[in-house]
Amino acid sequence: MYLIDVTIQSNRIPTDKAEELLQAHRSWFTGQAEKGNFLLVGPYLDKGMSGLIVAYVSDREELEEILSQDAYYPDLATYEVREFKANIIAEDITDYKGK
Repeated sequence: MYLIDVTIQSNRIPTDKAEELLQAHRSWFTGQAEKGNFLLVGPYLDKGMSGLIVAYVSDREELEEILSQDAYYPDLATYEVREFKANIIAEDITDYKGK
């Protein structure tokens, strides 16, 4: 399992491409969630244009391939990846969606 901090480099985004890139980025999230690769995705509330992904894939190579499909990859966002092992998971975790 992986934790990925994503920070969009908004100062590098051409104004005329901002909305198009954001929509493609969101579609990428949705597609990876539908495939079961992204378990949780959401923005940070205390830091603009950034968020967290909790991903489950077979290995780091597969994760790198998935990250390379993001509209902001490689130069318009940073991706800090940490390998993680979930030892305890709340049974009611889905109750927290949107909070």
